Amino acid sequence: MNTRNNYVIGIVGATGAVGQELVRLLHERNFPMSSLRLFASARSAGKVVERFGKKFTVEEAKPGAFAGVDLAFFAAGGSVTRALAADAVKSGCVVIDKSSALRMEPNIPLVIPEINPEKLRNHGGIIANPNCSTAVMLMGLWPLHQAFGLKRIIVSTYQSVSGTGAEAVKELEDQIQAHVAGRPVTHKVYPYQIAFNCIPHIDTFGENGYTGEETKMAEESRKIMGLPNLKVSATTVRVPVVRAHSVSVSAEFERPVDLAKARAAIAAFPGAELVDDTANKKYPTPLDFAEKVKCGVGRLRIDTAWDNGLSFWVSGDNLWKGAALNAVQNAELMIREGILKPEPAAV
Repeated sequence: MNTRNNYVIGIVGATGAVGQELVRLLHERNFPMSSLRLFASARSAGKVVERFGKKFTVEEAKPGAFAGVDLAFFAAGGSVTRALAADAVKSGCVVIDKSSALRMEPNIPLVIPEINPEKLRNHGGIIANPNCSTAVMLMGLWPLHQAFGLKRIIVSTYQSVSGTGAEAVKELEDQIQAHVAGRPVTHKVYPYQIAFNCIPHIDTFGENGYTGEETKMAEESRKIMGLPNLKVSATTVRVPVVRAHSVSVSAEFERPVDLAKARAAIAAFPGAELVDDTANKKYPTPLDFAEKVKCGVGRLRIDTAWDNGLSFWVSGDNLWKGAALNAVQNAELMIREGILKPEPAAV
């Protein structure tokens, strides 16, 4: 990676869960930056955040705020992206956006660096980050597609409450404590109690009965993998897990599936860690893959419902590979490839 530390980096939504992970990852991965600017809503402006022995004063995210910023990570939701991303680009800033606002725009690349890094070269100022469950799933699915040629998938997700935000994590913890203490269990964030429960409802329902999350998994997978005709049926479920999503996948392929070759493809893929030893009860779990760079893939088995079918399980950190880490990896790759060039340092 370019070792010059003269990139000015911004984080929009810096006080949220993903924003905080971005601050952490940029420091822990020694991202080459001369300064880091934190942006949030007007009510958080002026707040002083102390991280890694440094103090940052939060600035208001507003038009005109991005002058002098080389790269801004947007982690504040679609409405903020729609309001401010174009303005940031006009200021000469490259935007990597976490929200779903621009993912399916045909002229905006939707990038997972292990899968379609070539798309970064034609970013036009904005790069979209994929949905958390899509990113985790594709860490297992992409190497299998390369080996056997993907035709269709049926998937069910097991998504942690941190994907909703800090208030959902607190609600889960409060409900567990209330249950243990014998107090009434209440809920506000979700339509049902999440503690000791599963809720098959993430995002809003569409006219076809699928939720927005389920539709995202289908559309984003097609775009990222370059498979516009891929058939996808998804059921997305919120479960009482704090961090890291899991996905159960049944896939049909064009060519016969060899289990040894499938395991070898997963093991060789840079975004995945093969954990597949059922004889010794070894398989990925959310707890094992929280705060891990790679996603765990296991339970590989020949699917008994489809010809040329394979079923598997994948777990990965929704705040890392599903959000902050993928964005940082895209930025790191852009620097290595000379796609992102810093402004000349002030003399």
